Amino acid sequence: MRLRWAAAVAATALAAGCAGEGGEAQGSGDAPDSGREYYLSLGDSLTVGVQPDEDGEPRETSQGYTDFLYESLREDRPGLRHERMGCGGEDTTTFLEGGLADCEERYGGASQLEAAESFLAENDVGLVTLTIGANNFTRCVKGVNSPEGRAPTSQDVDIDSACVAEGLRRLREETPVIAERLREAAGPGTQIVGMTYYNPYLAFLLLDEDAGRQAAASAEEAEEVFPESEARGGLAEEAVEILTEVNATLTKAYEAEGIEVADVDTVFEPANGEVPEGSDTGMPVNLQRICDLTWMCDGDRGPDIHPNEEGARRIAGVFAERVR
Repeated sequence: MRLRWAAAVAATALAAGCAGEGGEAQGSGDAPDSGREYYLSLGDSLTVGVQPDEDGEPRETSQGYTDFLYESLREDRPGLRHERMGCGGEDTTTFLEGGLADCEERYGGASQLEAAESFLAENDVGLVTLTIGANNFTRCVKGVNSPEGRAPTSQDVDIDSACVAEGLRRLREETPVIAERLREAAGPGTQIVGMTYYNPYLAFLLLDEDAGRQAAASAEEAEEVFPESEARGGLAEEAVEILTEVNATLTKAYEAEGIEVADVDTVFEPANGEVPEGSDTGMPVNLQRICDLTWMCDGDRGPDIHPNEEGARRIAGVFAERVR
């Protein structure tokens, strides 16, 4: 595991966030077919498998969690079709109202929710999955808008609390509306599974003096990870508090409409801050999971917040446990 990070790796990754760009839509590729059962996937860039390419640019791939979930579902339901209707960059507001040019083009000028409602009205859909909300916060990190696309030093990285408050306000107001409209469009017989988010913000641990030294095999390696860094206590803790509230808000809105919740955060063991005996990296388990299951610690393509193939497969496994 290499840890060749720039000084503001966490900020850069959060700038990419769930707002992957580029690539073509990768749905079923076929027109709706009456008499066929569909799996409909909705949401942001996690839904459409965004990962960094060889140049570190985020691109849609066929290795998203929805793709791996579809593969597993077809083992027992070979006639199932996958309608892949996500779009990178969607937040709760644009999911409801539109406003992102690339996404509106994909949905013929409609919002993703409006497109989903039309599809549900015209087709037999047995399962809907939903991943939405993270992009309410992807612009809430100070220091990511430098000409280099990242903060030049760790001292330029910070969380914009006003931006976070606005993102949370929209999440609280809009997620219940999304859940209600999806349930109404799908009807009581269609299973809908929403997702909580894992915590890439744990990367901020490397900006905290004590945690940074714990997360590196030596003080010298810590200097290589974050050159020119100084103690930045509190950023990781603040980020954990934010994501905890985000996931609680999503869960409450989904459960109120009979939408099941895939708690994917459990895969990443967010509360496990122990360093395993014999660890090669000296990282606590929760931070190691972020490195192992996302592109955050990849020195060539990262840092990038999106799940890698293994991460996407693990997320798909959590959804599969929920599917009836």
